Parts: sequence; structure tokens; C-alpha cells
Amino acid sequence: MRIAIISDIHANLQALSTALEIIKDQRVDEIICLGDVVGYGANPNECVDIVRRQCGVVLMGNHDAASVDLAQANSFTAHAYVAAEWTHKALTLESTRFLRDLPLTHVREDILFVHASPMMPESWTYIFGEIDATFAFRYFKEKICFIGHSHVPGVFSERDGETVVNRSDRFIVNVGSVGQPRDGNPKLSFGIFDTAQWTYENVRADYDVAAAREKIVMAGLPPALGNRLLKGR
Repeated sequence: MRIAIISDIHANLQALSTALEIIKDQRVDEIICLGDVVGYGANPNECVDIVRRQCGVVLMGNHDAASVDLAQANSFTAHAYVAAEWTHKALTLESTRFLRDLPLTHVREDILFVHASPMMPESWTYIFGEIDATFAFRYFKEKICFIGHSHVPGVFSERDGETVVNRSDRFIVNVGSVGQPRDGNPKLSFGIFDTAQWTYENVRADYDVAAAREKIVMAGLPPALGNRLLKGR
């Protein structure tokens, strides 16, 4: 089975639409979303509707949680809080109900899917590098764990420092962000995992960044949230 794993869409309809066009051409059997469907961007309801219809599994991210309960946004940066507040008001009742009921984790055979970290998923802990990953390996038993949250794609192995997924080691894989990359590369990011071959590919692609930025500005959201899309920061 080939699984496309997307994360951190952040209401960026242009990026999500492009990602799904690519996925359609990749002979993918299923799409799994690791959360943060909303937040920052200007098309929360459209993105929720698309993800709800096209993804076999959708997990809750911290911005999804904050969009339905603003108390969850108290630790956000100023711009992130404004976006959460805007999203909270913009969501339809149907979208709110969908996001509110999302699970934090999903396990399939020897694979764990979670938005932020296998360590207390509800705490939204970041995994930025090898040290964070080394600690996180203690909190799951599966062979591989797929995450998002940091918006920075990466592959971490438990023992050998290997960056190519294989069956001889355990891995934590960050698929990056569809809607708001933060690794200095503005191209959207997601992953494709082949469960039969046990191989992983990170996919990067251009999308209409200018249109996504313009929508953010026109919606009255902080312009900085749109400008950062141009730089992938």
C-alpha cells in the first residue's frame, strides 16, 4: 500500500489543491492527514471539507484544537492567536464539529501517526532534531512514527543516524508542511510511504504562493502570515 501523508495545511487552499493533484498522479491508495488543517490561512472551511472527504484518517493538530477552543491558543504567538481567533469565528458549525472530534493518534500495524510527538501527543511537543527524536523514541513501540508540527521535513533513526527509511532501524519521520513550510524552502511538503517496500519519499512542489498570500491579506489576517509563505519561514 502506498500512503500519502500530509500535515500542517493551515487553511492554505492553493497548497492543498496542488498537493492533491500530485498525489492523484502518484498511484496512492490512501491519504492520511496529521492535523493542523486550519490556522494562519484564509480558507479553513474549504480545507476542512476537502480533507474530510479525501483523507482516510485525519488527526488533530494544536491549531485545530485552538480553533474550536480558544483557551488552547493562550500559548500562541500574537499573530498565531489572532489567526486562531479569526478561524474560530470563520468556521461553520459542521467544520467545528469535525475538528472537535478528531483523534490525537492513529496506529496501523507497525506504524504510528501523530501530529506533534509520540510523547504526550496532547502536549504538542516539538521534535526539531536528533536530541528531541532520541527522547521521543522511548514513547512508542512501532517501527516508524510519522509526525508534522514543526513544518520542517526530516528523517530520524533510533540507532544509526540513517536518514533513509529501512527495515533495520526504527524511525521518526517529519513529513513537513503542505501549507506553511518553515525550512527556508517555500515549496509545499508531504510524504509518500510504501508499506510493502518500506520506503519513504519526501515530495516538494511549487504552488501559487502569491495567491495564498493575497487571500490572507484580503481576509484581514496579519500580513506577516502571508509574507512568510514567500520565504518558507
